[in-house]
Parts: sequence; structure tokens; C-alpha cells
Amino acid sequence: MVAGDPGRGVAVVGGLGVAGQSLGVPEGDVVRRTALRLHAALAGRSLLTADLRWPSLATADLRGREVLEVVSAGKHLLTRVSGGLTLHSHLRMEGQWRIHRSDDVAAGRRNSRDRNVRAILANAEWTAVGHRLGMLDLVRTDAEDRLVGHLGPDVLGPAWDAAEATRRLTADPGRAIGEVLLDQRVLAGVGTFYMCEALFLRGVSPWTPAGEVPEPAALVALVHRLMTANAERVQQTTTGDTRKGRQQYVHGRSGLPCRRCGTTVRVAHVGPAPKDRTAFYCPHCQPGPAPDTDRPPPRPLGATRRQPPGAGGYRRP
Repeated sequence: MVAGDPGRGVAVVGGLGVAGQSLGVPEGDVVRRTALRLHAALAGRSLLTADLRWPSLATADLRGREVLEVVSAGKHLLTRVSGGLTLHSHLRMEGQWRIHRSDDVAAGRRNSRDRNVRAILANAEWTAVGHRLGMLDLVRTDAEDRLVGHLGPDVLGPAWDAAEATRRLTADPGRAIGEVLLDQRVLAGVGTFYMCEALFLRGVSPWTPAGEVPEPAALVALVHRLMTANAERVQQTTTGDTRKGRQQYVHGRSGLPCRRCGTTVRVAHVGPAPKDRTAFYCPHCQPGPAPDTDRPPPRPLGATRRQPPGAGGYRRP
């Protein structure tokens, strides 16, 4: 899986932050990297500690069980242990898994005092600590479908099926494409970052009905290509530039000039309330249906933070 020290650096945290704000649930590439790091630290070793600080799991005891593997399924994490059990976790908005060496006394003391710790899994060498986890479940491995069986094709999964993903993308032709891309029953692992960036690169408004999207298979292929390219990177980028403030075209950049045409990037809601999500877009580069003007738009996020030199990305000729 992952070579080297699984505890190097800080384990992946949820969401892309703008001015201290979270812009969404960690997406499939982030969750996959988390699974790879957890697998490197835990797989093939027996658990000496399994502290599950979750009301429904208060009496569960996984000590002595061997961790067989840790895998991702869309935005879900599945830690499979001997005896046919799976510990399922979901990061939601703020969750993260941190890894440190088990002989790190200071880290152990912090874990014991931290009210945000939801799970501690440790072997003789490594300790994995789940902070602010959004979901934690223990099920039989042969019953995992109860938790992830509803998911559509996993964009980064070994059984990725582009044709099935395209079929699901266009199954409800009147639904806004931005809303469709965020539906985990259609494509597992896609969040607002890849929805916004892929639609910008395809020149499609997030409010375009799915049945009117030109070449939907090309859109699916682009999402897969973007997420695959970022699967091994710590910094997500769609521009090819990993420098701070230059990684994306529109996501998190409302109030700033479009990198291509200079038009102000906007932000609005996509999907019906209360399950609506945030969509960033360039009205010039992404012509088509506009957002519902009866709903107040989110405040511009990108313009509220100081930009690194050249981060605006647009220069008039």
C-alpha cells in the first residue's frame, strides 16, 4: 500500500478551508489517502488498544484482533479486523485520523484528555486516533452493504465502472447536474471541489439539467482523471499548480477574477433546501441556467482572504 513511515506529518483533515471555514466533506481522494495511511500503520498487526468513544460502541472490545486491511469506499472508511468485523467511520465535515508512534508519551496524554477523540486503535508500533468523526459503526464484514451498499460507482475504487456512472448521471434528466454529481448514489467520492472544478473545465453551468449536459461520458471521465491525479497528492489541484492560492479554478474563489476570462467568480446554492450545497462558477465560462435568484447566495468566500502574489491568476493582455 504505502511505503515509508505511515506517521509522517499530520493525517488528512476534512475539507478545504477558506478563512478558517470548511467548504465541505473530505472527498474521495482525501479519504483514500487516509485509508492508505491507516492501512500502513495498522494492517497485519494485532490491536493492543481499541478505545471506541461512541455511545453505541461503549462495550465493544476489539483488543487482540488483527487488522486485516483498511480500505475506502467513496467517502467511507472500512477497517476490517479478524473475526469477520468491520469498523466503519466517516469524517463528515471536521473528522480526521491522526497517526503517531505508540511510544509517544506526550501524544498519549493528549489523547486521554481530548474530548474530541472518538476512537483510538493502537498496536505496539503505531497509534491511530480518530478526531471529531462524523460516524462510527461496528458491523459484520459480510454486512457492510448496510452502510455502503447504496453507493454508486466508486471513482477511485478497483471496480470503477465509467459506463454505469454515466448511466446514473443521466438517469434523472431534469435534475441539475451539480446536484447529480454530489449524489453519492451516482458517483461515490465526489464533493463540491470536484463538482465545481469539473463543471468549470467542461464549461457547464451547475444548474444545467443532466439530460442537457453535452457529452456526459466526457464529464465522468474528467472527474475520474482529476481525482486519480490527486489521489497521491497532499494538495488537491486542478490547475496543475500546487502553490497556495493557485490550486483551483473556481472552488472557494467567489469574489475573485476567473483565471481564464477575468469575470468575477460567483457562488450560489445548488439542490433543494435543506440538502443544498455550495457551487462556485464563472458565469462567462459556464453559460447556461442560472441559480435560483429567490434564495440569498452564500457570501463571497474567496474575496475575504489575502491572496498570495499572482494567486488571482488573471492578467489583462
